[in-house]
Amino acid sequence: MGRCVWVGPADGCARAGCPVNRRVALAGLVGRWRGWFGGIAVRSALVAGAVVLAGLVIVGSAATVLVYQTMCADVDSAAQARAQAVADVLRKEPPDEVESVLLHTDHRIVAVQIADATGTVVQRSDSAPQTPLIPVPHKGSRDGVLATDDDDVRVSTTTVTSRKGQQYTVLVGGGIESIEQMMGTAGQMLAITAPIVAVVAAVVTYLLVRRSLRSVEAIRSRVSAISAFDLGERVPVGNRSDEISALAVTMNDMLARIEAGHAAQRRFVGDASHELRSPLATVVSALEIGVTHPDLFDRTLLTSALLPEARRMQTLVENLLLLARADERGLPLRRIETDLDDLASAEAARLKRETTLRIVSDLSAVKASVDPDGFVRVLRNLADNAARYATSEVIIVVHAKGDTAVVQVIDDGPGIPAAARDKVFERFVRLDADRSRRGGGTGLGLAIVAEIVAAHGGSVGIDDREGGTGTVVTVQFPVVDSPDSSR
Repeated sequence: MGRCVWVGPADGCARAGCPVNRRVALAGLVGRWRGWFGGIAVRSALVAGAVVLAGLVIVGSAATVLVYQTMCADVDSAAQARAQAVADVLRKEPPDEVESVLLHTDHRIVAVQIADATGTVVQRSDSAPQTPLIPVPHKGSRDGVLATDDDDVRVSTTTVTSRKGQQYTVLVGGGIESIEQMMGTAGQMLAITAPIVAVVAAVVTYLLVRRSLRSVEAIRSRVSAISAFDLGERVPVGNRSDEISALAVTMNDMLARIEAGHAAQRRFVGDASHELRSPLATVVSALEIGVTHPDLFDRTLLTSALLPEARRMQTLVENLLLLARADERGLPLRRIETDLDDLASAEAARLKRETTLRIVSDLSAVKASVDPDGFVRVLRNLADNAARYATSEVIIVVHAKGDTAVVQVIDDGPGIPAAARDKVFERFVRLDADRSRRGGGTGLGLAIVAEIVAAHGGSVGIDDREGGTGTVVTVQFPVVDSPDSSR
């Protein structure tokens, strides 16, 4: 036997009739078969056709059997009634006195016989044979319905004793040939119509599913054409209010969210690059001066240029990392029961040391379940922001209001327009030119406040200061315990 030499996937085996070639051909055929029957429309049509065919066969067969049994029961009842009527006459009269009407036959009663104890037929209808329809006597000689060798006749028997003590057996044959013919015709009709109905159901299902899948294919093709550089495209929405239209609407909503997130990401990267460019340029310029003019690289250059800009970059990078963690998996919190007034008092003391503003503290004893580091960062960002724009005074307020801890930072600066109060919590947002690098703002402080407060399940809002110009920033946290007034 020659060896099979494999020459490549496309050519198969070089030897004709090789089993490898046959396996490859079979695998290709199976793949094409699966591809043809792998479509939803084809599978749905096959399932619908099979279900309809099985339903028609089961229901039709059950109905045919039920009708057959019912009609046979009607024939048996008629035969038993005729046998009982003949038996009533035999109790009083001899067999030859039985009325001819009781011996009459039709399509249901096909034979009437009267047999004596020896099994001899002593009276019969014209269509009945001279021998008994069933052997007499026999084990089933009691009244009932018995089958004969002829499947088209069912025999009802009744045994009676005359006034003279003679025993007779009345045999009445019920014909079921017409019933069997009708059932056979019904079965043939069912065998013909069931596959036709199943095929029609499969074709209709295929067409309906294909029509429905056209919308899905339109959605799929449109989504596949959307690239990361052009997220403004939307999938078509059908005119009908069905599940596919709902899918298209949901897909468009998702695309809108992706587009908004992509735009926010690009804006975030651009803003971050812009913010880092200025301090880096300052540091590089100072270092270049130090390289070209070593005599100018002194302590003044370090403290006035390099160190402030390096710290500013450090703060900016830390803020960016914090926001990135918040976007990725939320801010990790270490919640403990904390005295908010103690942290606020320490922050007010820090502000007094670093500014020449008048710092006022209005603190009540309040405990809340917060992350101490996060709360300090919120308070510091708000205090620094207020001190940057305050004219002469910053007020820090901590008190409880029901089950809520309220923290307020108030300044007497120019205030924030009502239309921009939600926007200031976005990243890299500046409302005017004063919020520049010289002022120390990066546009991330209030965005970080919003993230930390949201992670605590609290809220933050901005209002005007009562009785004059200025801004009131209010932060609310849930309280663990009621304020301890005894402190």
